[in-house]
Amino acid sequence: MATKIGSLLFCPTCGSLLDLPKDSEPNVSCEQCGHQEPATSYENIKITTRSHPDAFPSALRQKRKTQTKTHDSENLGDLVSEKCPECSHTEAYSKTLQLRSADEGSTVFYTCASCKHGWRVNN
Repeated sequence: MATKIGSLLFCPTCGSLLDLPKDSEPNVSCEQCGHQEPATSYENIKITTRSHPDAFPSALRQKRKTQTKTHDSENLGDLVSEKCPECSHTEAYSKTLQLRSADEGSTVFYTCASCKHGWRVNN
C-alpha cells in the first residue's frame, strides 16, 4: 500500500511520488521501479492547496501596505518653509534630485522637521 502524506501518494517500494491515475486505468505504475498501485488508493482523498498571499500580487493589497521611512539627521537637505501634510508643521528639509529625463523637471523630496514624514513633489 502506498504511503500517503497529505494528498500525495508515494511508492511503497522506492518512495517516488506516484502520478494521479488516468481515466479508467485500474492501476498506477511507478515510473522509477514499476510498482503497480491500485487506482482505488486515490479514492476519498481530500486535496487542499494553500498559497502565500505574496504569490498573487494585488493592487489593493499594495495600497494597504504602508511604508514608513525614517531619516537620520545627516544629509536631510536644507531647512525650508514647507507645510507638512501629516502634522501641519511649517518647516521641512528639502533635497532636489533629477530622477526623470534631463528635459523634465527635478523631484523635490521633503522631510518634516517635526514628525519626519516624507513626501515628494515633481517640478
